[in-house]
Amino acid sequence: QLFRAQRSDRVGLAGLLSAYNAAVRGSADPLQRKQALAIAEALLEEVTHSAFTWCDPDDSNLDTATSAASCATLAEKSGPEAGDARPFDNVNDYAGFTMTGITDQSGHAIEGLEGYSATISVAPTALNGIAASDALRIVVTVNAPDGKAYNLDGWRTRYAPNSPP
Repeated sequence: QLFRAQRSDRVGLAGLLSAYNAAVRGSADPLQRKQALAIAEALLEEVTHSAFTWCDPDDSNLDTATSAASCATLAEKSGPEAGDARPFDNVNDYAGFTMTGITDQSGHAIEGLEGYSATISVAPTALNGIAASDALRIVVTVNAPDGKAYNLDGWRTRYAPNSPP
């Protein structure tokens, strides 16, 4: 009977070690996934905290415009204006933004994130009765070093179109 108890203990221990080995082998994956999601969250927050105005902040009609047609010369459009750099002054400016190797808002590389890349798409999309001209869908995609892509979606509505950044 002692032999049977020892044998079942060995089988149990072998099963436990096998499960532990499988968990340890895949433990790097959650780290990359968590890091990619943290990058995506930070970028989405950066984008959604930007202004969503009718006119570029350099336009003289910024404070009074009621549509893009009301801008003096610089109506906001998709993508950054010439000479603009991150952090951008309007949500629309982030459309098409890409980076290989993650950087902070000043463009300084963040150590340990060289193997990640990110893209941002910003598109007018109707949202629960809000016209597409007043709602933007933001999709941040982060590619981890293991080749997996992680997407995070968000929305920005035009609730204060005359509030400069």
